[in-house]
Parts: sequence; C-alpha cells; structure tokens
Amino acid sequence: MRCPFCAHDDSQVKDSRPTEDSTSIRRRRQCSKCGARFTTFERVQLREVTVVKSGERRQPFDRSKLEQSIALACRKRDVVQEQIDQLVSGIQRQVETAGEAEIPSKRIGELVMDGLRQLDSVAYIRFASVYRDFSEARDFEEFASTVQEAAQNEQKLG
Repeated sequence: MRCPFCAHDDSQVKDSRPTEDSTSIRRRRQCSKCGARFTTFERVQLREVTVVKSGERRQPFDRSKLEQSIALACRKRDVVQEQIDQLVSGIQRQVETAGEAEIPSKRIGELVMDGLRQLDSVAYIRFASVYRDFSEARDFEEFASTVQEAAQNEQKLG
C-alpha cells in the first residue's frame, strides 16, 4: 500500500480488525520508509457498477461520494457516523446485488431518500432539496408539509 505521506510503495500492517458492522476490515499500517502511520479500509466489492448520470454520462460507482453526500445532509443533526456507514453499506449492497452493470443516478438518489426518510426528517428534506432541485422557498414548504403529513399518518397507524 502506497504511503500517503511520502508515496513509498511499501508499508507494514500493524493491526487488522473488522469494523463494528463487519462490512469492512480496518488496517493500521506503518510506512517502511518514513515511519508514518495511517489507516486503510478493505471492503468487499461484489461487482463493478457504472452510474448513468443525467445527459448519459457514465462513471464508476463511488462509495465515498455517496457517503459524503449523505454526511452533508446529516451535518449538525443527531446522526452518528455509524448510522451513515450502515446506510451507505445498505445502499451499496442494493446497487451491487441488483444484477445490473449500470444503474441510473436517479435510482441511487431514491435509495438515499428512502434511507434518510427513516433516519432523520431534516436530513431527508436537505437531501431532497438538492436531489429534486428546489428553486424556491415554496418548494421546501410543500415538501416539508408532505413529510410532516406522512409522519402524522405513521403515528396514527403505529
């Protein structure tokens, strides 16, 4: 593994252990040249999936990009990193096990919306505002009222 500090190609694994949700392996490494310590994560990748963006542009599925967009929606909310990691892992699993080599970015956005709706209503609205391209305050108001109505209906049923 290449050292992120000096770019030397050789490092030693000092410690390996599974993450709490057992979806990846955390490895503590030390560069054999400069001695710097750094952490890497190893995850199972079931298949290469290409995301079809608007305008038919294509790019490889990027877990870190998905995680960043969800973390941004959850910023300053009562959502811990473990919850974000679980949501990202669940979405990645759905994408990779769908059996398709390509997936529309719109479908990934829907999966994120479904997950955030269950996790945190404010994060859900934040993500929706970007995903659905809200352009006016009225867009927020209308969407927030539908979220509130759905929550009230769930309380009545539950």
